[in-house]
Amino acid sequence: MGAKAVGAVPKLRKALKSSSPGLSHERSLWESGADVVVGIDEVGRGSWAGPLTIGAIVVPKDRRIYKLRDSKQLTEPEREAMFDRIAEWAQAWSIGHATHDECDELGMSAAQKLAAKRAIDGLGVAADAVLLDGKWDFVGHPRTEMLVKGDSISASIAAASILAKVTRDRMMREQAESYPGFDFEFNKGYPCPRHKAALQGYGPTPIHRRSWVFMDSIPWSGVPRLPPGGQTQLFTSAQTSARQG
Repeated sequence: MGAKAVGAVPKLRKALKSSSPGLSHERSLWESGADVVVGIDEVGRGSWAGPLTIGAIVVPKDRRIYKLRDSKQLTEPEREAMFDRIAEWAQAWSIGHATHDECDELGMSAAQKLAAKRAIDGLGVAADAVLLDGKWDFVGHPRTEMLVKGDSISASIAAASILAKVTRDRMMREQAESYPGFDFEFNKGYPCPRHKAALQGYGPTPIHRRSWVFMDSIPWSGVPRLPPGGQTQLFTSAQTSARQG
């Protein structure tokens, strides 16, 4: 399967040829004595349904990978084609999830920390340093370097972004079979007109994040509503009508 994926990688589009992420931040950490540098990125934080997913990867020092880009710059077929190449190239890689229930019960910040811990623990090696996309350290490692737009400048973060995105997208495509009408295979649980219309027509599915504010404007469907803080609360249709009135 890996060899087939390598051959299937599409020709790099012209718009992407000058935007390759590099290893300058990784090299700086390696030269300072950090042997195991972990790149981390997350996907699914803004979704209404499904898990929050974090990718973690340790890239090799002596080998590069062609066509690596930030996952947001690539099309879905391009990301899928890169997934196996990255998995084979990596020195170690892992995916950590926080379920939709954990996102509700813990809150998004704590859920993000939990998913990050699971991803790092799954590597099987101790991290000497961490490269993290964004401005907020949800990892808590004593040597974390946060990079704004890190997925476009760090090869480690870009690779982690593809691993996380492809893994979560595959999970949401599988969920689409159980919940027809929500177009999870296309929107992956994120807000869009079709997703909003399905919520209005059918109410939330069991994999929706029930503590989020979007729940306040949809008809009651019998699925428990979780208020902020995570304690399950069942509304009757009359209570819901009064709350929306």
